[in-house]
Amino acid sequence: MKTDIEIAQEACLLPIKEVAAKLEISEDDLEYYGKYKAKLSDELWNHLQEKEDGKLILVTAINPTPAGEGKTTTTVGLGQAFNKLKKKAVIALREPSLGPCFGIKGGAAGGGYAQVVPMEDLNLHFTGDFHAITSANNLLAAILDNHLQQGNELNIDPKQIVWKRCLDMNDRALRNIVIGMGTKLDGVVREDHFIITVASEIMAILCLAENLEDLKERLARIIVAYDYSGKPITAGMLHAAGAMAALLKDALKPNLIQTLENTPAIVHGGPFANIAHGCNSVRATKMALKLADYVITEAGFGADLGAEKFLDIKCRMAGLKPDAIVVVATVRAMKYNGGIAKDDLNIENLEALKQGISNLEKHIENLQKFHVPIIVTLNKFITDTNAELSFIKDFCEKRGCAFALSEVWEKGGEGGIEAANKVLQTLEQKVSKYQPIYDCNSSIKEKIEIICKEIYGAEHVTYSQAAEKQIKKITSIGYGNTPICMAKNQYSLSDDPKKLGRPSGFTINIREVYVSAGAGFVVAITGAIMTMPGLPKTPAAFSIDVDTNGKITGLF
Repeated sequence: MKTDIEIAQEACLLPIKEVAAKLEISEDDLEYYGKYKAKLSDELWNHLQEKEDGKLILVTAINPTPAGEGKTTTTVGLGQAFNKLKKKAVIALREPSLGPCFGIKGGAAGGGYAQVVPMEDLNLHFTGDFHAITSANNLLAAILDNHLQQGNELNIDPKQIVWKRCLDMNDRALRNIVIGMGTKLDGVVREDHFIITVASEIMAILCLAENLEDLKERLARIIVAYDYSGKPITAGMLHAAGAMAALLKDALKPNLIQTLENTPAIVHGGPFANIAHGCNSVRATKMALKLADYVITEAGFGADLGAEKFLDIKCRMAGLKPDAIVVVATVRAMKYNGGIAKDDLNIENLEALKQGISNLEKHIENLQKFHVPIIVTLNKFITDTNAELSFIKDFCEKRGCAFALSEVWEKGGEGGIEAANKVLQTLEQKVSKYQPIYDCNSSIKEKIEIICKEIYGAEHVTYSQAAEKQIKKITSIGYGNTPICMAKNQYSLSDDPKKLGRPSGFTINIREVYVSAGAGFVVAITGAIMTMPGLPKTPAAFSIDVDTNGKITGLF
């Protein structure tokens, strides 16, 4: 079997203007980044506003395992399948981060014959959006430290600075640093920190902003520090918002590319779902809904993270209503959740499957609480047996879910026809009655505990002393009635990645809570989750290379 990058490099790409024409987008509304990439103009949105929205389909998954689930692959394959069924469809995805590309996870362009292309461009610099976000983030940090150096007119307490620098790379050595070393001219000496760009509040703001005006207002609201009396200091007070918005002006525009089968794909924004809200931009989704009859989007990691945030944060803020949810699983992943070692997953084991399917069961129950129709799609492997497939099909249908097999990795859109037809059938037969799982006017603790107990299945929630103080402070400055963005490991429903399947009786510990005032939510950090990842012992970067002709190898 060819590698993903080999398949991608052999693809017959259409000029991006021809892909745009499928969506009735004129050349005047494209801003070209070479032959196969373009940004969609602000003027396009003005032309589209009166059009009726298409159907919004969210793709999510069970908790990720080393066996692989294929959520993005399924999203891309579904879009291609809709295209084969002569439906006007568009795919809406996030942009990949360089951190995972060079770390352990790899890129985020799909896989096999269900990929978005050009794959190398997307996984590396793409159209420069992440670089713009990094620059805007670090411009604010530079202005803040310059303010301290130039007399500290706002009376900022250096011990209460909460704004961190960022870099789109896994670099654990930058998590905790000291800056301002040297002479008096080199700045105020203080402790500082780096986070990965996808965890920056600027990323969340870019993905939630409706337009440039909204972007500027959100940037101005960012809380960067507190003064000696405990009052918040914002980016607006530092006169930084205008320059930051200038850096982000082009990054705010969604990007148009295509799949291996030339299905249009709008790819924009890229917050991680384990440490941020994990969804592509509101602008991209809303534009896609005006351009197509069906929009297939995805949210990061398992449904306990990305889907919950899509439904409780993004949809609530943007006024979106999903029409259906596709939950992706594999036989192999469920056997892994049932306690089987990775090397033994190819052997039929119904007992392990019966144990591990509890993870899928919990995700189904969770999503049903949002009152949106559900379709379970199983990525089929050659080692899956008829007995295993029949068991899963019966299990899902008994719980009121449609069920379909998917072979998009191997067969592209053709392998997604069954799943696409099930989605279309569900859209015809069932009506979404979407509603968020909690009321934003509830207290911060009440909202955290609803997520932890209702979605994760925790029995208790505890708070560190620091988190208790932070919650009181956030409430006192008027941000107690915002949505909650949980930062939690992705591998388990609990905050312990080793607890697979459907753990029960566990306690979630909230160690830190802070407000992202510009994004409009409160972040609660659980367990040992890190906002700056590190590289593994053998990072993916070791396998990536480029030959003398400029051809890249080793990306996956």
